Amino acid sequence: MKNIQNVLTFVFILTFSLSFAQGIVTGTIIDDEFSEPMAFSNVLVKGTTIGVSSDFDGKYQLELEEGTYTLVFSFVGYKTKEITDVVIKNGETVILDILLETNSLDTVVITTSTKRNTESSVLNLQKKSVVVMDGISAQAIKNSGASNVASAVKSVPGVSIQGGKYVYVRGLGDRYTKSILNGVDIPGLDPDRNTIQMDLFPTNILDNVIVLKSASAEYPADFTGGIVNIVTKDFPTKAEYSISLGLGYNPDMHFNNEYLKATGSDTDFFGFDDGTRDLPIHRYQQIPGTFDDRLLLTTLTDRFSKELSAKQQASGMNFDFGFTLGNQYDVGDNKIGYLASFSYKNETEFYKSRIDGANIKDSEDDNNTKPTLISSGTEGINNIILNGMLGLTYKTDLSKYGVKLLHIQNGESTAGYFDQIISQDGLGGGLENLTKSSITYTERSVTNLLISGDHRLSDDDNPLNLEWKLSPTFSKVMDKNHKITPLQQTDNGESFISPSASTYPIQLWRNLIEESWSGKVDLDKNIELFGKPAKLKFGGAYTYKFRDFSIDDYTFTISGDDSFIADGNVNNLLNSDNLWNPTTDSGTHLVFGDQFNANDSYEGEQGIGATYLSIEFNLAENLKTVLGLRTEYFSSYYTGQNNSEVYNRENILDEFDFFPSANLIYSVNDKSNLRTSFSRTTARPSFKEASVAQIFDPITNRLFIGNIDLVPTYVNNFDLRYEYFGNRGQMFAISGFFKDFTDPIEQTFFLQAPTQLTMGNLGNATVYGVEFELRQRLGFISEGLDNLKIVANASLMKSEVTMSDDEFESRNLAALNGETIDRERDLQGQAPYLINVGLDYNNSDIGVQSGLFYNVQGKTLETVGIGLVPDVYTQPFESLNFTINKSFGENKNSSIDLKVTNILGSTKLSEYDIYGAANQTFSLRDPGTEISLGYSFKF
Repeated sequence: MKNIQNVLTFVFILTFSLSFAQGIVTGTIIDDEFSEPMAFSNVLVKGTTIGVSSDFDGKYQLELEEGTYTLVFSFVGYKTKEITDVVIKNGETVILDILLETNSLDTVVITTSTKRNTESSVLNLQKKSVVVMDGISAQAIKNSGASNVASAVKSVPGVSIQGGKYVYVRGLGDRYTKSILNGVDIPGLDPDRNTIQMDLFPTNILDNVIVLKSASAEYPADFTGGIVNIVTKDFPTKAEYSISLGLGYNPDMHFNNEYLKATGSDTDFFGFDDGTRDLPIHRYQQIPGTFDDRLLLTTLTDRFSKELSAKQQASGMNFDFGFTLGNQYDVGDNKIGYLASFSYKNETEFYKSRIDGANIKDSEDDNNTKPTLISSGTEGINNIILNGMLGLTYKTDLSKYGVKLLHIQNGESTAGYFDQIISQDGLGGGLENLTKSSITYTERSVTNLLISGDHRLSDDDNPLNLEWKLSPTFSKVMDKNHKITPLQQTDNGESFISPSASTYPIQLWRNLIEESWSGKVDLDKNIELFGKPAKLKFGGAYTYKFRDFSIDDYTFTISGDDSFIADGNVNNLLNSDNLWNPTTDSGTHLVFGDQFNANDSYEGEQGIGATYLSIEFNLAENLKTVLGLRTEYFSSYYTGQNNSEVYNRENILDEFDFFPSANLIYSVNDKSNLRTSFSRTTARPSFKEASVAQIFDPITNRLFIGNIDLVPTYVNNFDLRYEYFGNRGQMFAISGFFKDFTDPIEQTFFLQAPTQLTMGNLGNATVYGVEFELRQRLGFISEGLDNLKIVANASLMKSEVTMSDDEFESRNLAALNGETIDRERDLQGQAPYLINVGLDYNNSDIGVQSGLFYNVQGKTLETVGIGLVPDVYTQPFESLNFTINKSFGENKNSSIDLKVTNILGSTKLSEYDIYGAANQTFSLRDPGTEISLGYSFKF
């Protein structure tokens, strides 16, 4: 161990001394017309012979002695650009990204001494993009204090986060938002969602996050609100090593002696179970009755976990740590580089009052409701997220090859105790008192491999460019030994098992295994059209997905004397002394015939084959046009069964569609654009939604039932945007959009079944709205305020769904006295407004970054009601967060950051919206206020 420490110390000292022997200027040279990297451009130190050429990605790097220089950037057929007063200091890196303009050989001299702002770089990408897009850079993420993609991306205009994990763009539900990783599909880890959980991605692996809001032919067609592209880091231009540590304290959640925790496995700390929670018997093992093989019944019952109620103990603080390593090396005339990253996060949550409910309208009392479920209790959650990434890149003069491997491991342990009142008839009658103990564990993992190549197919000035990507992804979601133990209470307070009031005590295992294989090929070439430069793009893509979902559940009952649980201690239930005894014919045992049920399982396959063609050209000098056509063939196969039908790889969807797109960009001047676009897109049902599966949540007593008759949604999209880009990351934009939906897919209740949910094509819809964005430094007020910037964006949206005849009729039949039912209602998941406002202070001279950020989303329809079951709305959650970061040390390599989240102490609340009556709670969580402290060091 000591030898290893000595070696690491030597490597550190050597790397440190070599890294700071001189200064570096580096950056990327980009074609101003098409926003493409310019390979083999020339970079020369004026008045010397010192110079380099940009590589395949347009990147360059010069190592220079301390001093002030003028750099000359040139390429045949482009304006030469000079950058003067470039100050080089030992141990520091100056980053200069250069735009070269075409069709002139005149020399343009620009004087500057500022470093590149990465936020400005993303704004430049927005300015040159052929589609309506927004984004957030690594620098802006650092300023906001965000620790993961979910908390970072919510500052993008029109973007909100649901459940702290899922991205909604322009207020549309997650089904209308597509998540991709480095431009390639990646499946989600939640069977209830169509997007991946954004909180799983730490910010230390990011270059930026780009949100595309209008379509063009080269992008997948299955999005409507937007495509969220998570772009991870490439290898650095110089040696880069860093470590980070962090602690978080929430007074409502941490060091609380009432926190609930159950015994886990030895590897829970690393985000996975070591086998302790594995299914203890074979899936197809027959369960005998008390009249059959009595000895076998007792033996099988004894194999199951006996800890059914969590114990109280003090909760710990949140903590995290991580590191990154990266460098590049010369291999002859070529380069090879690597980047390795690791992060670990351990979070603890405690909800002293978790509330869930179900209500219906009271047709006999217009000013009241009838509860069918009232659940309140305490819940402790421990969430582990482990993330590792390794990337290798090899560059030659004409090609670039890359391999990236990303693995995310997530383990979530939950324990709760709840008091419940439940209706026996589901309509508010026969209310019974219950207690419910729960111990659950969910293990999630996703492994993504990306193999890619970029090639210039000739070494002339106008080559045919080829880019290809192959990306397999393997995902698992394993609910391991969920233990839910409900007991009914008598009038005198004694407890007993009552399956008619709730369910039997249950232990269940849910397994979701999914694999996805995505490949794409893109080609482009500059051509001449109408005597002017143009770009032709064409290519194809194919994605194959397979999912296997199954549930194993086992229930328990008591024969004979049940006095040993009369005091409500569920840990007595499977105590060896209380197991069923053939001699006394009394005790706890597995329910007869309980075994694997194929009705709860399904397999799904999906294939999407796509081709596209687009052309980018100028109708006039300042009017750029991008026309494209994408075709997609989508097929979906389902294997599963219910009580009446069996599906064996049934082809339930088979669609071949054309998706045209048109984008027009009028360049008002060098700093502003006027954009308009049209596109046709789609939203397809998920595996779970287009099924006959019936999936029960034993904690909330809610049952999801799939709908195999769902059809895809088709959307016509129209966008209009004016944008102005100022200096130093300043900008202003205003946008308008209109979307016309055919057959939108929405979540709804079943008629007369307030605890049962399904999906349906409930009617056609429209959504329209406006977006506003401003990033403005306050130096115009006073020079001393120039480092202070206001960042604000707001979105106002209106949605209208024209109800189907069945829904409209059911609402009218259940209308309360004085209630008028309109034919139109809100679209499920569509927020009416989003507001983000922040004050961002950045003073690089003293190494201080600070910000105060506010975010809120309007009241949003969460679940569509029907008949006597009212609509459920998510109430606004006002999020106010503060962050401050201080860099120190000779080269500002060390930094400390302080964050305070949810300063206002807002609660996450969803309520039934009932005409003439007080709103009733559907779900309530209180996240409290967290204070976190972090330290990072770069060497």
